[in-house]
Amino acid sequence: MRLFYSSLLCILLSVSLFAQSSKNNNNPDLILFNGKIFTGNNTNLTQAIAIKNNRIVRVGTSQQIKKLAKKGTRFINLEGKMVMPGINDAHIHFLSGSLGLTKINLNDCTTEQEALDSIADYAKKNPTKKWILGMGWQYKIFKNGMPNKSSLDKIISDKPVFIESYDGHSAWANSKALEMAGINSETKFNGFGEIIKDAQGQPTGAITEAACYLVDKFIPEPTRTEKIEALKTGMKYAATLGITSIQNASGTIEEFELYQYLLKKGLITLRSSTAFSAGNNTSQADINSFVKLKNSMASNPFLKAGAIKFVLDGVIESHTAVMLNPYSDVPKTAETANGKIALDYKVYKKLVTLFDTLGFQIYTHAIGDSSVRAALNAYEFAKNTNQTYNRRHRIEHIEQSNTMDIPRFAKLGVLASMEPIHADPGTIDVWAKAVGNERLPFSFVWNTILKNKVKLVFSSDWPACITPNPMRGLHNAVNRRTIDGLPENGWVPEQKISLFEALKAYTQGGAYSSFEEKIKGKIEAGYLADLIVLSQNLFEIPQMDIYKTKVLMTMVDGKIVYNKGIKVF
Repeated sequence: MRLFYSSLLCILLSVSLFAQSSKNNNNPDLILFNGKIFTGNNTNLTQAIAIKNNRIVRVGTSQQIKKLAKKGTRFINLEGKMVMPGINDAHIHFLSGSLGLTKINLNDCTTEQEALDSIADYAKKNPTKKWILGMGWQYKIFKNGMPNKSSLDKIISDKPVFIESYDGHSAWANSKALEMAGINSETKFNGFGEIIKDAQGQPTGAITEAACYLVDKFIPEPTRTEKIEALKTGMKYAATLGITSIQNASGTIEEFELYQYLLKKGLITLRSSTAFSAGNNTSQADINSFVKLKNSMASNPFLKAGAIKFVLDGVIESHTAVMLNPYSDVPKTAETANGKIALDYKVYKKLVTLFDTLGFQIYTHAIGDSSVRAALNAYEFAKNTNQTYNRRHRIEHIEQSNTMDIPRFAKLGVLASMEPIHADPGTIDVWAKAVGNERLPFSFVWNTILKNKVKLVFSSDWPACITPNPMRGLHNAVNRRTIDGLPENGWVPEQKISLFEALKAYTQGGAYSSFEEKIKGKIEAGYLADLIVLSQNLFEIPQMDIYKTKVLMTMVDGKIVYNKGIKVF
Protein backbone atom coordinates (compact mmCIF):
# COMPACT_ATOMS: atom_id res chain seq x y z
CA MET A 1 0.00 0.00 0.00
CA ARG A 2 2.83 2.37 0.90
CA LEU A 3 4.34 1.67 -2.53
CA PHE A 4 0.98 2.47 -4.16
CA TYR A 5 0.71 5.87 -2.44
CA SER A 6 4.34 6.67 -3.25
CA SER A 7 3.69 5.90 -6.90
CA LEU A 8 0.49 7.93 -6.90
CA LEU A 9 2.30 10.88 -5.33
CA CYS A 10 5.00 10.72 -8.01
CA ILE A 11 2.37 10.67 -10.74
CA LEU A 12 0.51 13.65 -9.30
CA LEU A 13 3.76 15.56 -8.89
CA SER A 14 4.74 14.80 -12.48
CA VAL A 15 1.36 15.95 -13.78
CA SER A 16 1.65 19.14 -11.72
CA LEU A 17 5.17 19.84 -12.99
CA PHE A 18 4.10 19.12 -16.58
CA ALA A 19 1.11 21.44 -16.24
CA GLN A 20 3.33 24.15 -14.78
CA SER A 21 5.87 23.62 -17.56
CA SER A 22 3.15 23.83 -20.22
CA LYS A 23 1.82 26.99 -18.63
CA ASN A 24 5.29 28.52 -18.61
CA ASN A 25 5.80 27.48 -22.24
CA ASN A 26 2.76 29.56 -23.14
CA ASN A 27 4.00 32.66 -21.35
CA PRO A 28 4.15 35.15 -24.22
CA ASP A 29 7.09 37.25 -25.39
CA LEU A 30 4.72 39.88 -26.77
CA ILE A 31 1.14 40.92 -26.03
CA LEU A 32 -0.97 43.14 -28.25
CA PHE A 33 -3.98 44.48 -26.35
CA ASN A 34 -6.75 47.07 -26.42
CA GLY A 35 -7.29 46.47 -30.12
CA LYS A 36 -9.90 45.27 -32.56
CA ILE A 37 -8.65 41.92 -33.77
CA PHE A 38 -10.06 40.36 -36.93
CA THR A 39 -9.25 36.67 -36.50
CA GLY A 40 -10.68 35.60 -39.83
CA ASN A 41 -13.28 33.29 -38.33
CA ASN A 42 -16.13 35.82 -38.37
CA THR A 43 -16.76 39.55 -38.16
CA ASN A 44 -16.80 39.57 -34.35
CA LEU A 45 -13.61 41.38 -33.36
CA THR A 46 -11.70 40.45 -30.22
CA GLN A 47 -9.22 42.56 -28.24
CA ALA A 48 -5.83 40.97 -27.66
CA ILE A 49 -3.20 38.52 -28.90
CA ALA A 50 -0.42 36.68 -27.08
CA ILE A 51 2.66 35.71 -29.11
CA LYS A 52 5.57 33.48 -28.18
CA ASN A 53 8.51 33.18 -30.55
CA ASN A 54 6.89 32.96 -33.98
CA ARG A 55 3.47 31.62 -32.96
CA ILE A 56 0.22 32.96 -31.64
CA VAL A 57 -0.47 31.23 -28.32
CA ARG A 58 -3.80 32.76 -27.40
CA VAL A 59 -6.44 35.26 -28.51
CA GLY A 60 -9.02 36.84 -26.22
CA THR A 61 -9.98 39.88 -24.20
CA SER A 62 -7.30 42.30 -23.03
CA GLN A 63 -7.90 41.20 -19.44
CA GLN A 64 -7.48 37.50 -20.28
CA ILE A 65 -4.35 37.94 -22.35
CA LYS A 66 -2.53 40.40 -20.06
CA LYS A 67 -2.76 37.81 -17.26
CA LEU A 68 -0.39 35.61 -19.31
CA ALA A 69 2.45 38.11 -19.06
CA LYS A 70 5.75 37.10 -17.47
CA LYS A 71 8.88 39.02 -16.62
CA GLY A 72 10.28 40.34 -19.86
CA THR A 73 7.00 40.21 -21.81
CA ARG A 74 6.73 43.19 -24.14
CA PHE A 75 3.45 45.00 -24.81
CA ILE A 76 1.76 46.93 -27.60
CA ASN A 77 -1.22 49.07 -26.68
CA LEU A 78 -3.17 49.12 -29.92
CA GLU A 79 -5.34 52.00 -28.74
CA GLY A 80 -8.34 50.62 -30.59
CA LYS A 81 -6.59 49.96 -33.89
CA MET A 82 -7.52 47.02 -36.09
CA VAL A 83 -5.27 43.98 -36.44
CA MET A 84 -5.73 41.32 -39.11
CA PRO A 85 -3.78 38.39 -40.59
CA GLY A 86 -1.01 39.41 -42.97
CA ILE A 87 -1.90 39.76 -46.66
CA ASN A 88 -1.05 36.79 -48.86
CA ASP A 89 -0.52 38.13 -52.38
CA ALA A 90 -1.19 34.86 -54.15
CA HIS A 91 -0.19 35.82 -57.70
CA ILE A 92 2.78 38.11 -58.09
CA HIS A 93 5.96 38.51 -60.14
CA PHE A 94 8.06 39.72 -57.28
CA LEU A 95 11.52 39.98 -58.81
CA SER A 96 10.18 41.77 -61.87
CA GLY A 97 8.20 44.16 -59.70
CA SER A 98 11.16 44.76 -57.41
CA LEU A 99 13.47 45.52 -60.32
CA GLY A 100 10.83 47.88 -61.68
CA LEU A 101 10.94 50.06 -58.58
CA THR A 102 13.93 51.89 -60.10
CA LYS A 103 12.33 52.29 -63.54
CA ILE A 104 9.75 54.72 -64.93
CA ASN A 105 6.30 54.14 -63.46
CA LEU A 106 3.45 55.36 -65.66
CA ASN A 107 0.58 53.86 -63.64
CA ASP A 108 -0.73 57.27 -62.59
CA CYS A 109 -0.61 58.81 -66.06
CA THR A 110 -4.09 59.51 -67.41
CA THR A 111 -3.04 60.88 -70.83
CA GLU A 112 -0.36 60.10 -73.39
CA GLN A 113 1.19 63.51 -72.80
CA GLU A 114 1.51 62.86 -69.07
CA ALA A 115 3.30 59.61 -69.90
CA LEU A 116 5.66 61.36 -72.32
CA ASP A 117 6.43 64.07 -69.77
CA SER A 118 7.27 61.41 -67.16
CA ILE A 119 9.55 59.58 -69.60
CA ALA A 120 11.34 62.79 -70.61
CA ASP A 121 11.79 63.81 -66.97
CA TYR A 122 13.19 60.39 -66.04
CA ALA A 123 15.62 60.46 -68.96
CA LYS A 124 16.83 63.92 -67.94
CA LYS A 125 17.44 62.78 -64.35
CA ASN A 126 19.21 59.60 -65.47
CA PRO A 127 21.58 60.69 -68.26
CA THR A 128 23.98 57.75 -67.79
CA LYS A 129 21.38 55.05 -68.45
CA LYS A 130 21.92 53.34 -71.78
CA TRP A 131 18.31 52.18 -71.97
CA ILE A 132 15.23 54.07 -70.78
CA LEU A 133 13.00 51.40 -69.26
CA GLY A 134 9.67 51.48 -67.51
CA MET A 135 6.20 50.07 -67.07
CA GLY A 136 2.64 50.96 -66.27
CA TRP A 137 1.03 52.63 -69.29
CA GLN A 138 -2.67 51.95 -69.72
CA TYR A 139 -4.25 51.19 -73.08
CA LYS A 140 -6.94 53.85 -72.60
CA ILE A 141 -4.47 56.77 -72.73
CA PHE A 142 -3.83 56.16 -76.44
CA LYS A 143 -6.31 57.16 -79.12
CA ASN A 144 -6.47 53.71 -80.72
CA GLY A 145 -5.77 51.73 -77.57
CA MET A 146 -2.13 51.15 -78.51
CA PRO A 147 0.96 53.42 -78.41
CA ASN A 148 3.03 54.68 -81.34
CA LYS A 149 6.77 55.22 -81.62
CA SER A 150 6.37 58.65 -83.24
CA SER A 151 5.55 60.43 -79.98
CA LEU A 152 8.44 58.70 -78.18
CA ASP A 153 10.86 59.60 -80.96
CA LYS A 154 10.05 63.29 -80.49
CA ILE A 155 11.37 63.26 -76.92
CA ILE A 156 14.12 60.61 -77.11
CA SER A 157 15.73 59.53 -80.35
CA ASP A 158 19.38 58.95 -79.42
CA LYS A 159 18.91 55.99 -77.04
CA PRO A 160 16.49 53.06 -76.90
CA VAL A 161 13.22 53.38 -74.96
CA PHE A 162 11.15 50.34 -73.99
CA ILE A 163 8.12 50.73 -71.71
CA GLU A 164 5.87 47.82 -70.75
CA SER A 165 2.11 48.18 -70.33
CA TYR A 166 0.55 48.00 -66.87
CA ASP A 167 -0.49 44.38 -67.47
CA GLY A 168 2.92 43.32 -68.78
CA HIS A 169 1.51 41.94 -72.03
CA SER A 170 2.41 44.76 -74.41
CA ALA A 171 5.25 47.24 -74.87
CA TRP A 172 5.98 50.67 -76.31
CA ALA A 173 9.29 51.07 -78.14
CA ASN A 174 10.90 54.01 -79.88
CA SER A 175 12.63 53.79 -83.26
CA LYS A 176 16.06 53.39 -81.68
CA ALA A 177 14.94 50.32 -79.73
CA LEU A 178 13.35 48.81 -82.85
CA GLU A 179 16.54 49.52 -84.82
CA MET A 180 18.75 47.84 -82.20
CA ALA A 181 16.46 44.80 -82.29
CA GLY A 182 16.52 44.69 -86.09
CA ILE A 183 12.76 45.18 -86.35
CA ASN A 184 11.58 46.74 -89.60
CA SER A 185 8.87 46.37 -92.23
CA GLU A 186 10.23 42.99 -93.30
CA THR A 187 10.40 41.50 -89.80
CA LYS A 188 7.91 38.70 -89.22
CA PHE A 189 6.97 37.05 -85.94
CA ASN A 190 5.06 33.79 -86.03
CA GLY A 191 4.94 33.07 -82.31
CA PHE A 192 2.48 34.14 -79.62
CA GLY A 193 2.12 37.89 -80.00
CA GLU A 194 2.54 40.52 -82.69
CA ILE A 195 4.73 43.30 -84.03
CA ILE A 196 1.98 45.79 -84.77
CA LYS A 197 2.40 47.55 -88.12
CA ASP A 198 0.66 50.45 -89.83
CA ALA A 199 -1.10 50.47 -93.20
CA GLN A 200 2.26 50.88 -94.95
CA GLY A 201 3.70 47.85 -93.18
CA GLN A 202 5.98 49.85 -90.88
CA PRO A 203 6.32 48.86 -87.20
CA THR A 204 4.33 51.27 -85.05
CA GLY A 205 6.39 50.71 -81.91
CA ALA A 206 3.63 48.68 -80.25
CA ILE A 207 4.51 45.06 -79.56
CA THR A 208 2.50 42.36 -77.79
CA GLU A 209 3.15 39.18 -75.81
CA ALA A 210 6.17 37.03 -76.72
CA ALA A 211 7.09 39.36 -79.60
CA CYS A 212 8.31 41.77 -76.91
CA TYR A 213 11.27 39.44 -76.42
CA LEU A 214 12.64 40.55 -79.80
CA VAL A 215 13.56 43.82 -78.10
CA ASP A 216 13.83 42.62 -74.52
CA LYS A 217 16.71 40.26 -75.31
CA PHE A 218 18.91 43.27 -76.14
CA ILE A 219 18.32 44.92 -72.77
CA PRO A 220 21.28 44.31 -70.43
CA GLU A 221 20.46 41.64 -67.83
CA PRO A 222 20.67 42.84 -64.21
CA THR A 223 23.53 41.25 -62.29
CA ARG A 224 22.94 38.78 -59.49
CA THR A 225 23.87 41.45 -56.96
CA GLU A 226 21.42 43.91 -58.53
CA LYS A 227 18.65 41.30 -58.33
CA ILE A 228 19.36 40.55 -54.67
CA GLU A 229 19.36 44.25 -53.82
CA ALA A 230 16.12 44.67 -55.76
CA LEU A 231 14.50 41.83 -53.79
CA LYS A 232 15.57 43.41 -50.51
CA THR A 233 14.04 46.70 -51.63
CA GLY A 234 10.92 44.89 -52.81
CA MET A 235 10.49 43.13 -49.45
CA LYS A 236 10.70 46.46 -47.63
CA TYR A 237 8.06 47.84 -49.98
CA ALA A 238 5.83 44.79 -49.46
CA ALA A 239 6.06 45.22 -45.70
CA THR A 240 4.69 48.77 -45.98
CA LEU A 241 1.65 47.27 -47.72
CA GLY A 242 1.08 44.55 -45.13
CA ILE A 243 2.13 41.72 -47.46
CA THR A 244 3.57 38.87 -45.39
CA SER A 245 3.34 36.05 -47.95
CA ILE A 246 3.61 35.90 -51.72
CA GLN A 247 3.11 33.27 -54.39
CA ASN A 248 5.40 33.85 -57.33
CA ALA A 249 3.57 33.09 -60.55
CA SER A 250 6.48 32.93 -62.99
CA GLY A 251 9.47 31.59 -61.16
CA THR A 252 12.74 30.22 -62.47
CA ILE A 253 15.39 28.07 -60.81
CA GLU A 254 17.78 31.04 -60.87
CA GLU A 255 15.25 33.32 -59.16
CA PHE A 256 14.43 30.71 -56.53
CA GLU A 257 18.11 30.44 -55.67
CA LEU A 258 18.11 34.19 -54.89
CA TYR A 259 15.45 33.61 -52.24
CA GLN A 260 17.44 30.67 -50.87
CA TYR A 261 20.47 32.95 -50.53
CA LEU A 262 18.42 35.59 -48.70
CA LEU A 263 16.98 32.94 -46.40
CA LYS A 264 20.43 31.57 -45.61
CA LYS A 265 21.66 35.07 -44.76
CA GLY A 266 18.63 35.74 -42.54
CA LEU A 267 17.48 38.58 -44.81
CA ILE A 268 14.11 37.28 -45.98
CA THR A 269 11.13 39.12 -44.52
CA LEU A 270 8.19 37.45 -46.24
CA ARG A 271 7.16 33.90 -47.10
CA SER A 272 7.28 32.83 -50.73
CA SER A 273 5.78 29.95 -52.65
CA THR A 274 7.03 29.61 -56.22
CA ALA A 275 5.32 28.30 -59.34
CA PHE A 276 7.97 27.48 -61.95
CA SER A 277 7.15 28.54 -65.51
CA ALA A 278 6.72 25.65 -67.95
CA GLY A 279 5.70 25.26 -71.57
CA ASN A 280 6.84 24.06 -74.99
CA ASN A 281 10.53 24.37 -74.16
CA THR A 282 10.49 22.69 -70.76
CA SER A 283 13.11 19.93 -70.80
CA GLN A 284 13.43 16.76 -68.77
CA ALA A 285 16.37 18.37 -66.97
CA ASP A 286 14.07 21.26 -66.01
CA ILE A 287 11.46 18.84 -64.73
CA ASN A 288 14.06 16.97 -62.67
CA SER A 289 15.21 20.26 -61.12
CA PHE A 290 11.62 21.25 -60.32
CA VAL A 291 10.98 17.91 -58.62
CA LYS A 292 14.19 18.14 -56.60
CA LEU A 293 13.36 21.62 -55.32
CA LYS A 294 9.75 20.70 -54.60
CA ASN A 295 10.79 17.79 -52.43
CA SER A 296 13.66 19.57 -50.68
CA MET A 297 11.58 22.62 -49.70
CA ALA A 298 8.34 20.86 -48.77
CA SER A 299 8.63 21.53 -45.04
CA ASN A 300 10.33 24.94 -45.15
CA PRO A 301 8.15 27.61 -43.50
CA PHE A 302 9.54 30.44 -45.66
CA LEU A 303 10.17 28.98 -49.10
CA LYS A 304 8.13 26.48 -51.08
CA ALA A 305 8.50 25.25 -54.64
CA GLY A 306 5.60 22.90 -55.29
CA ALA A 307 3.80 24.49 -58.22
CA ILE A 308 4.04 24.86 -62.01
CA LYS A 309 2.75 27.79 -64.09
CA PHE A 310 1.37 27.61 -67.64
CA VAL A 311 0.15 30.44 -69.87
CA LEU A 312 -2.74 29.61 -72.22
CA ASP A 313 -3.55 33.04 -73.61
CA GLY A 314 -2.83 36.76 -73.35
CA VAL A 315 -5.04 39.72 -72.42
CA ILE A 316 -8.31 41.11 -73.68
CA GLU A 317 -7.06 44.63 -74.49
CA SER A 318 -4.68 43.35 -77.20
CA HIS A 319 -7.12 40.64 -78.35
CA THR A 320 -4.78 37.83 -77.28
CA ALA A 321 -7.03 36.33 -74.60
CA VAL A 322 -8.88 33.40 -76.19
CA MET A 323 -12.65 33.79 -76.34
CA LEU A 324 -15.46 31.38 -77.16
CA ASN A 325 -17.02 34.04 -79.41
CA PRO A 326 -15.28 36.79 -81.42
CA TYR A 327 -14.27 40.11 -79.91
CA SER A 328 -16.78 42.91 -80.32
CA ASP A 329 -14.40 45.53 -81.71
CA VAL A 330 -12.57 43.67 -84.50
CA PRO A 331 -13.80 42.06 -87.73
CA LYS A 332 -14.81 38.43 -87.32
CA THR A 333 -12.30 37.57 -90.05
CA ALA A 334 -9.37 39.18 -88.19
CA GLU A 335 -6.48 36.94 -87.17
CA THR A 336 -7.14 37.66 -83.51
CA ALA A 337 -10.95 37.69 -83.73
CA ASN A 338 -11.15 35.05 -81.00
CA GLY A 339 -7.74 35.71 -79.49
CA LYS A 340 -4.49 33.84 -79.81
CA ILE A 341 -3.50 30.57 -78.16
CA ALA A 342 -0.21 30.81 -76.28
CA LEU A 343 0.27 27.06 -75.75
CA ASP A 344 -1.19 24.31 -77.91
CA TYR A 345 -4.02 22.71 -75.95
CA LYS A 346 -2.84 19.14 -76.66
CA VAL A 347 0.67 19.94 -75.44
CA TYR A 348 -0.81 21.73 -72.43
CA LYS A 349 -3.07 18.81 -71.48
CA LYS A 350 -0.15 16.40 -71.74
CA LEU A 351 2.06 18.57 -69.52
CA VAL A 352 -0.71 19.11 -66.97
CA THR A 353 -1.20 15.36 -66.71
CA LEU A 354 2.53 14.82 -66.29
CA PHE A 355 3.03 17.43 -63.58
CA ASP A 356 -0.13 16.35 -61.82
CA THR A 357 1.16 12.80 -61.47
CA LEU A 358 4.48 14.20 -60.17
CA GLY A 359 2.60 15.85 -57.31
CA PHE A 360 2.71 19.46 -58.46
CA GLN A 361 0.01 22.05 -57.99
CA ILE A 362 -0.68 23.81 -61.29
CA TYR A 363 -1.41 27.48 -62.04
CA THR A 364 -2.85 28.27 -65.48
CA HIS A 365 -3.08 31.80 -66.85
CA ALA A 366 -6.47 31.87 -68.59
CA ILE A 367 -8.20 35.23 -69.11
CA GLY A 368 -10.64 34.46 -71.94
CA ASP A 369 -13.65 32.19 -71.40
CA SER A 370 -12.36 29.69 -73.97
CA SER A 371 -9.02 29.34 -72.18
CA VAL A 372 -10.79 28.97 -68.83
CA ARG A 373 -12.75 26.07 -70.26
CA ALA A 374 -9.61 24.51 -71.75
CA ALA A 375 -7.88 24.68 -68.34
CA LEU A 376 -10.83 23.02 -66.61
CA ASN A 377 -10.87 20.32 -69.29
CA ALA A 378 -7.17 19.61 -68.77
CA TYR A 379 -7.51 19.48 -64.98
CA GLU A 380 -10.47 17.13 -65.27
CA PHE A 381 -8.57 14.87 -67.65
CA ALA A 382 -5.54 14.75 -65.35
CA LYS A 383 -7.67 14.00 -62.31
CA ASN A 384 -9.51 11.17 -64.03
CA THR A 385 -6.38 9.76 -65.65
CA ASN A 386 -4.14 9.91 -62.58
CA GLN A 387 -6.84 9.39 -59.95
CA THR A 388 -5.29 12.26 -57.96
CA TYR A 389 -7.06 14.36 -55.37
CA ASN A 390 -6.51 17.58 -53.44
CA ARG A 391 -3.97 18.99 -55.88
CA ARG A 392 -5.65 22.38 -55.53
CA HIS A 393 -4.93 23.38 -59.11
CA ARG A 394 -5.67 27.00 -59.94
CA ILE A 395 -6.85 29.12 -62.83
CA GLU A 396 -5.36 32.60 -62.88
CA HIS A 397 -7.25 35.82 -63.72
CA ILE A 398 -10.56 34.45 -65.17
CA GLU A 399 -11.62 37.85 -66.47
CA GLN A 400 -14.29 36.30 -68.68
CA SER A 401 -16.09 33.05 -67.92
CA ASN A 402 -19.04 31.08 -69.21
CA THR A 403 -21.81 30.35 -66.69
CA MET A 404 -21.70 26.65 -67.59
CA ASP A 405 -18.08 26.40 -66.43
CA ILE A 406 -18.25 28.04 -62.99
CA PRO A 407 -19.80 25.03 -61.17
CA ARG A 408 -16.99 22.85 -62.54
CA PHE A 409 -14.44 24.67 -60.36
CA ALA A 410 -15.92 23.32 -57.13
CA LYS A 411 -16.59 19.90 -58.61
CA LEU A 412 -12.93 19.55 -59.61
CA GLY A 413 -11.52 21.32 -56.54
CA VAL A 414 -10.03 24.06 -58.72
CA LEU A 415 -9.25 27.41 -57.13
CA ALA A 416 -10.26 30.72 -58.73
CA SER A 417 -7.19 32.99 -58.48
CA MET A 418 -8.14 36.58 -59.31
CA GLU A 419 -7.00 40.18 -58.96
CA PRO A 420 -9.62 42.73 -57.86
CA ILE A 421 -7.36 45.57 -58.97
CA HIS A 422 -7.67 44.39 -62.58
CA ALA A 423 -11.37 45.27 -62.43
CA ASP A 424 -10.80 48.91 -61.49
CA PRO A 425 -13.47 50.74 -63.53
CA GLY A 426 -10.95 53.45 -64.35
CA THR A 427 -8.92 51.02 -66.45
CA ILE A 428 -11.58 49.04 -68.32
CA ASP A 429 -12.56 51.31 -71.24
CA VAL A 430 -10.56 49.46 -73.91
CA TRP A 431 -11.23 46.14 -72.15
CA ALA A 432 -15.02 46.65 -72.12
CA LYS A 433 -15.09 47.72 -75.77
CA ALA A 434 -13.36 44.50 -76.77
CA VAL A 435 -15.67 42.33 -74.66
CA GLY A 436 -18.89 44.05 -75.71
CA ASN A 437 -22.03 44.78 -73.70
CA GLU A 438 -23.47 41.29 -74.10
CA ARG A 439 -20.59 39.68 -72.20
CA LEU A 440 -20.09 42.35 -69.52
CA PRO A 441 -22.25 40.52 -66.91
CA PHE A 442 -19.69 37.67 -67.02
CA SER A 443 -16.75 39.89 -66.10
CA PHE A 444 -14.68 39.21 -62.96
CA VAL A 445 -17.52 37.17 -61.46
CA TRP A 446 -16.33 37.01 -57.82
CA ASN A 447 -19.82 36.81 -56.33
CA THR A 448 -20.95 34.07 -58.71
CA ILE A 449 -17.81 32.12 -57.88
CA LEU A 450 -18.50 32.31 -54.15
CA LYS A 451 -22.15 31.35 -54.64
CA ASN A 452 -20.94 28.22 -56.40
CA LYS A 453 -18.82 27.27 -53.36
CA VAL A 454 -15.55 27.83 -55.22
CA LYS A 455 -12.39 28.71 -53.27
CA LEU A 456 -11.55 32.33 -54.13
CA VAL A 457 -7.94 33.51 -53.95
CA PHE A 458 -6.99 37.19 -54.30
CA SER A 459 -3.74 38.84 -55.40
CA SER A 460 -2.31 41.83 -57.27
CA ASP A 461 -0.33 40.38 -60.23
CA TRP A 462 2.32 43.05 -59.47
CA PRO A 463 3.91 44.61 -61.46
CA ALA A 464 1.13 43.84 -63.97
CA CYS A 465 -1.34 46.11 -62.18
CA ILE A 466 -1.94 49.77 -61.42
CA THR A 467 -0.92 49.18 -57.78
CA PRO A 468 -0.07 46.21 -55.55
CA ASN A 469 -1.70 47.93 -52.56
CA PRO A 470 -4.16 45.38 -51.07
CA MET A 471 -6.36 48.20 -49.74
CA ARG A 472 -7.03 49.28 -53.32
CA GLY A 473 -7.83 45.69 -54.15
CA LEU A 474 -10.22 45.42 -51.20
CA HIS A 475 -11.85 48.67 -52.31
CA ASN A 476 -12.49 47.21 -55.76
CA ALA A 477 -13.76 43.90 -54.44
CA VAL A 478 -16.48 45.43 -52.26
CA ASN A 479 -17.30 48.58 -54.29
CA ARG A 480 -16.37 47.94 -57.94
CA ARG A 481 -15.99 51.71 -58.24
CA THR A 482 -13.06 54.02 -58.83
CA ILE A 483 -11.69 55.79 -55.78
CA ASP A 484 -13.58 58.82 -57.12
CA GLY A 485 -16.82 56.85 -56.78
CA LEU A 486 -17.60 55.97 -60.39
CA PRO A 487 -19.80 54.45 -61.60
CA GLU A 488 -22.17 55.39 -58.79
CA ASN A 489 -23.68 51.92 -58.35
CA GLY A 490 -20.53 50.03 -59.27
CA TRP A 491 -19.31 48.36 -62.46
CA VAL A 492 -21.20 45.07 -62.92
CA PRO A 493 -22.43 45.66 -59.36
CA GLU A 494 -23.98 42.22 -58.93
CA GLN A 495 -20.45 40.84 -58.65
CA LYS A 496 -19.48 42.85 -55.56
CA ILE A 497 -18.62 40.76 -52.52
CA SER A 498 -18.68 41.42 -48.78
CA LEU A 499 -15.68 42.80 -46.92
CA PHE A 500 -15.50 39.59 -44.90
CA GLU A 501 -15.25 37.44 -48.02
CA ALA A 502 -12.73 39.79 -49.61
CA LEU A 503 -10.50 39.68 -46.53
CA LYS A 504 -10.70 35.88 -46.51
CA ALA A 505 -9.67 35.76 -50.17
CA TYR A 506 -6.62 37.93 -49.39
CA THR A 507 -5.59 35.82 -46.38
CA GLN A 508 -7.13 32.38 -45.99
CA GLY A 509 -7.48 31.92 -49.74
CA GLY A 510 -3.74 32.21 -50.28
CA ALA A 511 -2.99 30.03 -47.26
CA TYR A 512 -5.29 27.30 -48.60
CA SER A 513 -3.66 27.59 -52.00
CA SER A 514 -0.20 26.88 -50.58
CA PHE A 515 -1.52 24.05 -48.35
CA GLU A 516 -0.87 26.13 -45.23
CA GLU A 517 -4.40 26.85 -44.06
CA LYS A 518 -3.70 25.23 -40.68
CA ILE A 519 -0.86 27.65 -39.87
CA LYS A 520 -1.55 30.84 -41.90
CA GLY A 521 -4.39 33.12 -42.83
CA LYS A 522 -5.99 33.49 -39.39
CA ILE A 523 -5.17 34.93 -35.99
CA GLU A 524 -5.63 31.85 -33.88
CA ALA A 525 -3.70 29.83 -31.30
CA GLY A 526 -1.01 27.76 -33.00
CA TYR A 527 -0.91 29.91 -36.13
CA LEU A 528 2.20 31.73 -37.32
CA ALA A 529 2.51 35.28 -36.02
CA ASP A 530 2.12 36.98 -39.40
CA LEU A 531 -0.13 39.97 -38.85
CA ILE A 532 -0.64 43.65 -39.59
CA VAL A 533 -1.95 46.72 -37.75
CA LEU A 534 -4.16 49.12 -39.71
CA SER A 535 -4.87 52.83 -39.37
CA GLN A 536 -8.63 52.26 -39.59
CA ASN A 537 -11.16 49.62 -38.58
CA LEU A 538 -12.33 48.35 -41.96
CA PHE A 539 -15.63 47.19 -40.48
CA GLU A 540 -16.53 50.60 -39.04
CA ILE A 541 -15.61 53.03 -41.81
CA PRO A 542 -17.64 53.71 -44.99
CA GLN A 543 -16.64 51.15 -47.59
CA MET A 544 -15.63 53.92 -49.98
CA ASP A 545 -12.89 54.88 -47.48
CA ILE A 546 -11.22 51.46 -47.42
CA TYR A 547 -8.57 52.52 -49.94
CA LYS A 548 -7.43 55.28 -47.58
CA THR A 549 -6.35 52.74 -44.97
CA LYS A 550 -2.63 52.60 -44.17
CA VAL A 551 -0.57 49.80 -42.70
CA LEU A 552 1.05 50.95 -39.45
CA MET A 553 2.90 47.76 -38.55
CA THR A 554 3.75 44.47 -40.23
CA MET A 555 4.88 41.37 -38.35
CA VAL A 556 6.32 38.26 -39.99
CA ASP A 557 7.24 35.16 -38.00
CA GLY A 558 6.79 37.07 -34.75
CA LYS A 559 9.23 39.82 -35.81
CA ILE A 560 8.25 43.39 -36.61
CA VAL A 561 9.51 44.09 -40.15
CA TYR A 562 7.77 47.44 -40.61
CA ASN A 563 6.66 49.95 -38.01
CA LYS A 564 5.22 53.40 -38.46
CA GLY A 565 4.58 54.77 -35.01
CA ILE A 566 3.40 51.71 -33.07
CA LYS A 567 5.09 51.74 -29.64
CA VAL A 568 6.46 48.54 -28.09
CA PHE A 569 7.16 48.68 -24.35
